Amino acid sequence: MRKKILIADDTNFMREMIKSALDPEKYQIIAEATDGVQAVENYKEKKPDLVILDINMPKMNGIDALTEIINYDANANVIMCSDQKYENMIVMAIKRGAKDFIIKPFKATDVILAVKKVFNEDEE
Repeated sequence: MRKKILIADDTNFMREMIKSALDPEKYQIIAEATDGVQAVENYKEKKPDLVILDINMPKMNGIDALTEIINYDANANVIMCSDQKYENMIVMAIKRGAKDFIIKPFKATDVILAVKKVFNEDEE
């Protein structure tokens, strides 16, 4: 059964890049969000297996969205991504419950490795 994924990034290009990196036979993109509020709403409504969440988004940033998602579901799988290379953001995201962190610009392999790590999938 395919894993259900929610992608939250305010940039269409980044959402498309993440989608293109993921094998459609293994992963199903069930929703996309362009801001943190949408990400939280989509999480509660769709209950994805994984959220790939950008930090810099309008209405509600990714750190606050992560916090709301984890407060709603302590077992949520969230991978944060950002162009910010600030160590404090990475540490804050991990402390608040993120499973991994991808720094932009990233390659398709970075996305695949992070997703496989969350789902404990072996390399092929």
